Amino acid sequence: MESNPPLLTTYKTLFAKYPRPVYPGRIDGREECDLPIIDLSKLTSNNTNLVENCKKEIVLAASEWGFFQVINHGISHDLLLQLTKLQVDLFREPFEKKKQEKLLELAPENYCWGTPTATNVEQLSWSEAYHIPLNSISGSVGGSMRKIIQNASRAMSRLAHEMASILGAELGDINGNYIKQNCTSNTCYLRLNHYPPCPEPSGAFGLAAHTDSDFLTVLYQDQVGGLQLLKEERWVNVRPKPGALIINIGDLFQAWSNNLYKSVKHRVVANSRCERFSVAYFLCPSYDTIIQGYSDPVIYRRFSFGQYKQQIKEDVQLTGHKIGLSRFIAL
Repeated sequence: MESNPPLLTTYKTLFAKYPRPVYPGRIDGREECDLPIIDLSKLTSNNTNLVENCKKEIVLAASEWGFFQVINHGISHDLLLQLTKLQVDLFREPFEKKKQEKLLELAPENYCWGTPTATNVEQLSWSEAYHIPLNSISGSVGGSMRKIIQNASRAMSRLAHEMASILGAELGDINGNYIKQNCTSNTCYLRLNHYPPCPEPSGAFGLAAHTDSDFLTVLYQDQVGGLQLLKEERWVNVRPKPGALIINIGDLFQAWSNNLYKSVKHRVVANSRCERFSVAYFLCPSYDTIIQGYSDPVIYRRFSFGQYKQQIKEDVQLTGHKIGLSRFIAL
């Protein structure tokens, strides 16, 4: 039985309704970039200068790039290998089974593929994913699979909170209480991503261009490549580094920091030959959490995370894509 979702059928349907040639931006990305690489072992050094310099590197990378890689991050190589094997096994299951059956007692809606709101091929994501709220994996059902996901999510959560605490301290949240109080296992989630080979690589993206709507994201990816980010109005390829994890800034940190930190557009290009796997941990607050600039004058008006998510939902339904922070510019 076929394991991949019917993405080609969806692509052909959208293309028949709205045919478009490859737009110029799609040929960008021939240039490769090495993201800043930060060695987090310095944070546990007895040398105060090393610790402070490492924190400065994190703040600088978040300000200049919005993306950076971390090594010696404390998440074991064996755990990441277990997570990769689990992903491969999960996504090898027949498509109809993935669509109808529960994973770890999650509702079938936690499995998604393509882009249901796409109105043209440029909005279609050539991928499938499991969306896993962390509060849904606290039970004992699921055996070894659940244990691996629990261990991975806890490790990624510790890393995300450590990075957020350092970045928040620069904004005056010295003890990290704002993130600790508002971003918990009840509000954060893990996403397992699979990008099948695409026979139309010049006409589809593995994941369409977007910014993340959280505070920050921890990304673990394989070595296939395909991640691109928008740097100085050009799409550039991010070269994978074995053993490294990627940290990228989300919209909420950009709003809180008054644009000090950058939530950068990124995408995944489709690959005609190789499939790609990644895992993303999203550091999200509760829906009633208030986001506002840390100093005056503020760039964005005060809003709750729930209001932000609702605005995104309305914009996607109306236009087919997220508009994001520009909806909340202070007058």
